[in-house]
Amino acid sequence: MTIDTSSTVLEASGVVAGYAGKTILQQLDLHVRAGEIVALLGANGAGKTTTLNLFLGFLAPSAGLVRVAGIDPARQSDAARRKLAYIPENVALYEHLSARENVAYLLHLAGQPAAAGAIDQALGAAGLAAPAFDRRVAGFSKGMRQKVAIALALARKVPALLLDEPTSGLDPQATAEFNRLLAALRAQGVAILMVTHDLLSAADVADRIGFLDAGRLREEVAAAGAERFDVRALHRRYGGVAA
Repeated sequence: MTIDTSSTVLEASGVVAGYAGKTILQQLDLHVRAGEIVALLGANGAGKTTTLNLFLGFLAPSAGLVRVAGIDPARQSDAARRKLAYIPENVALYEHLSARENVAYLLHLAGQPAAAGAIDQALGAAGLAAPAFDRRVAGFSKGMRQKVAIALALARKVPALLLDEPTSGLDPQATAEFNRLLAALRAQGVAILMVTHDLLSAADVADRIGFLDAGRLREEVAAAGAERFDVRALHRRYGGVAA
């Protein structure tokens, strides 16, 4: 499949936004293209969650432009949310339902029902073991819950994925497996924006790493060469920003 990597799926241009009269984001410019993973790092209060809320349509900018696949999420929130999947730090699923039932029900709520075979295929592609398909998710680990959420994104075939601290609480093996899933989604042309404190994980999978500081995107660094990023240099230069 040929992916048009020139196509911008997530766009924020000159955005000013905040809450209760307090400005959080100041002239934010951020773009994520199809088939690209962008990691956004920054200290608490830098504006990472506010950025996600803009794309989710929970917050309207006071200035600037926000688009999800060309749709203004502040004006057409339902239409914009149909174009993206969101995986929070702690994935919320129906505890009394199985993995398969959760995906089926959430697809129904999204207006995108799928056959059982397609759901099983998505769960398998997300790395969940087949014996777990019919287990209640109440006993699932965080990594297993994330696989169910990834399966939902796969089944919905959305062009954009938003991630909030996706590797928090995961052991190194689970983190590596999760990053492999993200790489597979990127190969399918999904635009992925992840906010994180985990510079090492971001360096493993991201095409670009951006650093937010006081509501501004101070700099972006693109992956290059076999090593992708000079992590030590990033730690030295952005240690205070990416804390």
